[in-house]
Amino acid sequence: MTEPTTDVGTTWGGTHRFEAARLHRPASVEELQELVAGLPAVRALGSRHSFTALADLPGGDLVSVAALPDEISVDVDAATVTVGAGTRYGDVAPQLLERGLALANLASLPHISIAGAVATGTHGSGDRVGSLATAVSGLELVTAGGELLTVSRTSHPDSFDGMVVALGALGIVTRVTLRVEPAFEVAQTVFDDVPFDVVLAHYDEITSAGYSVSCFLPWAGDGVQVWVKERVAPGWTPRTELLGRPPADGPRHPVPGAATEATTQQGGVPGPWFERLPHFRLAFEPSAGDEIQSEYLVPRDRAVEALEAVRALGAMIAPLLFISEIRTMDADPLWLSPASGRSTVGIHFTWHPDPEGVLAVLPHLEAALAPFDARPHWGKLFVAGSDVVAPLYPRAKDFIALAERMDPNRKFRNAFLAEHLFG
Repeated sequence: MTEPTTDVGTTWGGTHRFEAARLHRPASVEELQELVAGLPAVRALGSRHSFTALADLPGGDLVSVAALPDEISVDVDAATVTVGAGTRYGDVAPQLLERGLALANLASLPHISIAGAVATGTHGSGDRVGSLATAVSGLELVTAGGELLTVSRTSHPDSFDGMVVALGALGIVTRVTLRVEPAFEVAQTVFDDVPFDVVLAHYDEITSAGYSVSCFLPWAGDGVQVWVKERVAPGWTPRTELLGRPPADGPRHPVPGAATEATTQQGGVPGPWFERLPHFRLAFEPSAGDEIQSEYLVPRDRAVEALEAVRALGAMIAPLLFISEIRTMDADPLWLSPASGRSTVGIHFTWHPDPEGVLAVLPHLEAALAPFDARPHWGKLFVAGSDVVAPLYPRAKDFIALAERMDPNRKFRNAFLAEHLFG
């Protein structure tokens, strides 16, 4: 087994420096099993696209699964693909296309690891599309005693929905099985300067204009940038207007004025699903890293009210903000998914790298969104404690009980989970 790294580094955005003493990179599942069995406490570290201490274990041990075998196994009859937990979406997507297959949705970044995205309820956008975790039909994980456990909805019907979005609290995931469908093409068109009041008045019409729709706004000024991603079907023609507004006259970046080389093809040009559903290309760094992110997820039927509540804080928010993104997702049954039990709208904030300023604003933002039962994204920065967060999830007590059964010695717990979920 290779020697562990002792300088673990930081999260992707540099917002958290890991305080763990060691980072292990086992090259086989057997090495991982031996490692987990022999450690008193351990946490999994994914592609670091988090903005909190969710994966950290101060003074302890972290494990990366990126070096585990990542071969892809397609089951045509079951319409599934099984991949290594550390595989990035952007790496598996072209291999699926070679087999004529696709995933139903992707996040804005193809750079993130599959297991990490699933474990935190990360999502893309689409009125009728669930979060990335809803594609999961099976998991393989190393449990607290070092055993290798394979689970599916069939094998664990009473607990599977609690084991998918699990925040690393049940074990170290080694392989993930995802549902796939026939490959499809998508065309992406951007519309500039849609007035905010028009967005609110026609929100359902806007989000149903494509398979996946995102709205970008700074909360200062009136213009909303709308990205419409349409599935291309026989007889499809490029979209020429949105509520009477023409398409943008060139490529756009979500942050106005930013260089567009890293963004995916726009202009209504059809292309493979994985080259249009993300906002950014895998070949480019998704960011300089100098940013902080937060996100709050509200029920679809309260979304317009919630957006109005955030707009009332615009003068406070805008000086700290690069851009805000509004996305939708379908309801799912997963216990800790931010879309659990309800169709959902995510209100995302990409902040300037000003931790003190952002932490000063978040309590006001969370108070404004509290009447709408806003659930914070597990991997983004928020301040609410377990007394606020846990009651937002009807199955939170069931998840805590499941964690106690699977990990009675709390090997996979950390301070973040204690503060924001377990109490």
